[in-house]
Amino acid sequence: MARDLAIDLGTANTLVYMKQTGIILNEPTVIALNTRNGEVLAMGQEAWQMIGRTPGYIVAVRPLRQGAITDFDVTQRMIRLILQRAGVGRFPRPRVLICVPSAITEVEKRAVEEAALRAGARGAYLIEQPLAAAIGANLPINEPVGSMVVDVGGGTTEVAIISLGGIVTLKAIRVGGFDIDAAIQNYVRAEYTMAIGERTSEDIKIAIGSAEPDVVDVRVEVRGRDLVAGLPRHVQLDPDEVRRAIEEPVAAICEATIDALSECPPELSQDILIQGIHLTGGGGLLKGMVERLAREAHVPVQLTPQPLETVVLGAGRCLEAFDSLHSMFMCA
Repeated sequence: MARDLAIDLGTANTLVYMKQTGIILNEPTVIALNTRNGEVLAMGQEAWQMIGRTPGYIVAVRPLRQGAITDFDVTQRMIRLILQRAGVGRFPRPRVLICVPSAITEVEKRAVEEAALRAGARGAYLIEQPLAAAIGANLPINEPVGSMVVDVGGGTTEVAIISLGGIVTLKAIRVGGFDIDAAIQNYVRAEYTMAIGERTSEDIKIAIGSAEPDVVDVRVEVRGRDLVAGLPRHVQLDPDEVRRAIEEPVAAICEATIDALSECPPELSQDILIQGIHLTGGGGLLKGMVERLAREAHVPVQLTPQPLETVVLGAGRCLEAFDSLHSMFMCA
């Protein structure tokens, strides 16, 4: 039997769910290439470790930026590697369900489908990430009740209000966890004339980044390269500085949430006031994000139990009940 697969091909991480098995792969969406001969050297965690540490002829790249495919050839090769790791070749060709941003264009849809088919899939289907997240969070999406999901990914944030198996209101912005990392890099560059890499900025975000003031005052030492002298250097950062640095992308996420609520039909607004907002995605793990959203939207907010896996778990449930949930898939 073919083991059908669900793939959450995210800007930051790629997760794969195999039917009747569960999540079998969870790796960064990074691929390392030798530009001299085009050879793929590494994928996932191993390639992520290479970012910013490779000689000139080796590049560690993210084939997706802001939820969109930036390099079709690299994405196709990455999907082929994912299918190989999932055992395609030992089994008959599987059907593949891929989670994509709701704001994806027709051209991008065809690019994702074609990449999966060329990589060895028997059939390629697409499902919107907020819909998959709602299914993964066990929300009653098929009932005439409003459910609200805020999915903060690496490259995009999608805010969806769902009822009767479809998206009623959607706000999608190309702002996510990577924009928060970039804001920290820009702040350190402007304030301390020091350059730091994206891995370092992510570590800072995890250590002391927050969307709301925090009573804990822990400073972190940041190492980088002095832009004037060109020499290695280190500085101390405190949580207040980082919070100011990331205010713009955090405010954009909150604004998208409020915009979606303002366009919500009144009957569904009542449901959301009772049910609350369900926050998911890696960006939802930012300290204080739940409290900040609740304060600005005046609606209860709760983080889903497995924010990083919610989308792929929802897509996995669609695989397990493929025939009954087939109507939720996006049309090619």
